[in-house]
Amino acid sequence: MAVGESWGRYPVSAQSLVTLRRRDVGFDTSGGHCLPYGNGRSYGDSCLNDGGILLHTRQLDHYIAFDPDSGVLRCEAGVQLADILPLILPHGWFLPVSPGTKFVTVGGAIANDVHGKNHHVAGTFGHHLRAFELLRSDGEHLLCTPEKHADWFAATVGGLGLTGLVTWAEIALRRVDGPWIASETLKIRNLGEFFSLSEDSNQHHEYTVAWIDCTARGKSLGRGLFTRGNHAEARHQNRPRSPAHRPGVPFTPPFSLVNRVTLRAFNVIYRNRQLRRRRKSIDHYESFFYPLDGLANWNRMYGPSGFLQYQCVIPPAAAVDATLELLRLISAEGTGSFLVVLKQFGARPSTGMLSFPRLGTTLAIDFPIVAGHRVFALLERLDDVVADAGGAVYPAKDARMSGLRFKQFFPAWERFQAFIDPCFSSSFWRRVMGL
Repeated sequence: MAVGESWGRYPVSAQSLVTLRRRDVGFDTSGGHCLPYGNGRSYGDSCLNDGGILLHTRQLDHYIAFDPDSGVLRCEAGVQLADILPLILPHGWFLPVSPGTKFVTVGGAIANDVHGKNHHVAGTFGHHLRAFELLRSDGEHLLCTPEKHADWFAATVGGLGLTGLVTWAEIALRRVDGPWIASETLKIRNLGEFFSLSEDSNQHHEYTVAWIDCTARGKSLGRGLFTRGNHAEARHQNRPRSPAHRPGVPFTPPFSLVNRVTLRAFNVIYRNRQLRRRRKSIDHYESFFYPLDGLANWNRMYGPSGFLQYQCVIPPAAAVDATLELLRLISAEGTGSFLVVLKQFGARPSTGMLSFPRLGTTLAIDFPIVAGHRVFALLERLDDVVADAGGAVYPAKDARMSGLRFKQFFPAWERFQAFIDPCFSSSFWRRVMGL
């Protein structure tokens, strides 16, 4: 058995690893229950299968077809978004939706129905899927589209890899003039300014997101930096880019580098790095969409115990009060991270039965796991706030929510169960189902 970790490095599990090299060859399930595994960028245990088998898909990395005129790409499920971008950008195309890291596979993007800074206009990754092939453990190949095998399509998009193995997918891309983004960053003094700016910005900007200072208190709750942007026009695209240098965290320190002292210092520095209230710039897409990808192995900063990421969504009717309460609880505890993101989701319903994004306000924050594990008690309190508001917590970021809460957040779980491959399972699913 191989020891495995997700990106949050918690929990640690042991499972067998089977590398898949051809999409037209089945897989052996005699060694136990299976789960597809791409690049392991889920934060909790949804990509782990303790005691079972991980079907490693990274060698399913071939392109099958690309039409530079229509912007339709068909590729195997193990291709990373980082590999797709250099292929499509010279032809004037970009990913229609991208999460905060480009180091996720297409299969992983489907399994978690990932979203990005443009959810309010583009929805989720699943909205731009034209088709995919689902290989079941009995050898059946299902061609799934929004019209053909539509129920399997809906179960697999956001289905956490439990319905079978996605072997290839076809994606409709988005036309752009080049790799540069026209962005604007504004200082916000509190949560009220965030909501006001979001309402205005979502009308005219494809990408919006805010960084929040989780150490703020009182009337300053929600202060931070609000960034909005659009793909730059052609006249801004012919500019040189400095050679990329990707530093990294070379080893895991014996304790978390993210603590009360460093957290407060970083937030002060980051908040004040912009002296003026408003700053406009033309940014390369990598720094705009993937700032953390510029620091290799940044998850090591949290020390040997790892960290938990918490992402929730709050419906509009309760968004202001519930978000304020979440930020108040986090600030009072004195924990958290400098990685705090606030964003408004749009009204477009997700295509997946278990998809997380829905209309409302989404907050994402990292918590180091330290001695005493007080963070687990805090997250239970955050769950209570989210549940009372009628919201949900993101399974791709979770390693500890209760089965009761999961079933409350995702009432379609009962319908979804009929589509689970009988030979597939995950540590997450067994945990929330009490198996």
